[in-house]
Amino acid sequence: MADVSAQSFIPETFQGTTVDLASQFGFLWELIKTPLIVPLLKLAVVICLTMELMLFAERLYMGIVIILVKIFLKKPEKRYNWEPMSDDLEAGSSAFPLVLIQIPMFNEREVYKISIGAACNLSWPADRLVIQVLDDSTDPIIKEMVEKECKRWAAKGLNITYQIRETRGGYKAGALKEGLKRDYVKECEYVAIFDADFRPEPDFLRRSIPFLMHNSKIALVQARWRFVNSDECLMTRMQEMSLDYHFTVEQEVGSATHAFFGFNGTGGIWRIAAINEAGGWKDRTTVEDMDLAVRASLKGWKFVYLGDLHVKSELPSTFKAFRYQQHRWSCGPANLFRKMVMEIVRNKAFNFWKKVYVIYSFFFVRKIIAHMVTFFFFCVVLPLTIMVPEIDVPKWGAIYIPCIITTLNSVGTPRSIHLLFYWILFENVMSFHRTKATFIGLFEAKRANEWVVTEKLGDGHKNKNNKSAKKFNFNIGDRIHVTELGFAVFLFFCGCYDYLYGKNNYFVYMFLQTITFSIVGFGYIGTIVPS
Repeated sequence: MADVSAQSFIPETFQGTTVDLASQFGFLWELIKTPLIVPLLKLAVVICLTMELMLFAERLYMGIVIILVKIFLKKPEKRYNWEPMSDDLEAGSSAFPLVLIQIPMFNEREVYKISIGAACNLSWPADRLVIQVLDDSTDPIIKEMVEKECKRWAAKGLNITYQIRETRGGYKAGALKEGLKRDYVKECEYVAIFDADFRPEPDFLRRSIPFLMHNSKIALVQARWRFVNSDECLMTRMQEMSLDYHFTVEQEVGSATHAFFGFNGTGGIWRIAAINEAGGWKDRTTVEDMDLAVRASLKGWKFVYLGDLHVKSELPSTFKAFRYQQHRWSCGPANLFRKMVMEIVRNKAFNFWKKVYVIYSFFFVRKIIAHMVTFFFFCVVLPLTIMVPEIDVPKWGAIYIPCIITTLNSVGTPRSIHLLFYWILFENVMSFHRTKATFIGLFEAKRANEWVVTEKLGDGHKNKNNKSAKKFNFNIGDRIHVTELGFAVFLFFCGCYDYLYGKNNYFVYMFLQTITFSIVGFGYIGTIVPS
């Protein structure tokens, strides 16, 4: 038995030199390629090109409409009944409606003073303003700090209430819903919502409230977000480019053409009667804001977007916080689409074209197709076609249309147009997380209702960096991302194969995308927070 060699346990077909082994793999590849791989890959290419054309048509439509809106359409103040709010010495503050301000919080150590201070400094009669700080914090020290800040403003004569709950049931939606149940809220007509890092300008209410006062069918006035830390790092610049397109084009077009768009969850003001008629806040998805907007629109309410009314806010500057935020923003809409698509179809308040806009453009193309085609086509299917020369991807699908779509996306942030190419590469990396979250939402999988509050750093970490040497927490689970590194290896292999045997020079893109996946995979993106 001792004389038996190790080779005797290896089948004869696998014995021999490395060349023999490679030739056998090559034979196996050729054996399955024609009957199996080629047809499947052809089908994948057709599906991806179809999705790409859908996205291209939607982007082109949005581009044409926004040009027409900017040239021909009057500003909201001219399209709707609107009169400036003015102080009447005779009537006093009674001419101003009673407004509720809600500020939901969860362990917001770095930014809680910002939103509370901004809300308390709004230019509105103090006796016509009710401020609720809805604190779901689990840290008793932070809860005490927030409560002291509320008492400090209350001592100055502001009607500000610090409100806590026994549990975090329903997360943000639960806190907002609980706040509206208070007896002192019953006399309020409107409610403005600001997350803990949002800081409205003093004239926010004076510019937005008249739309609600003088137009009985308007339920929501949404302001545009501006970002105080967009220049903090390259990742925040990338986010600014994506969000500026959303506000400059998507929100503007939705408001101008259908009086419908998704409420952004903060930086907006609602008519409380519309919230109640729509069924109130619901926590069935992670996008309670979009859920409420769709239900209110189904009841016939209209929305107004004010692109020149800005509310400053903070972008997540750590990759971990950004990744969790994108999971919530991608999973939630897909989950809501699953739950509401038939309700929208059967609704009689929507006309046919508004149903098409909401179901096809708003949900299907923007919230589902956009993520999937970016990931599957540019990170999976196109690289695989390099190793299967029988598959010919047309240049218009691989190069021309993607370039046009990218150019259309850049209109929101002209100052960052020089970063456009890197933005494409970064968006391709993030499309993996968004696509995964989209499938989780569509199939209501385990993480469908996962809610992780986006971490806000405020200016505190900058001050600490200036005062003391940096000491970094290196948590390998936070810094090393195995999936991204796996895609980097896959794309590098495809790029090398294309360089040696390809004919389309896709290796240039493959190597650049490999570098981007590697940067993210090794955690060299965003802000690294000192311990």
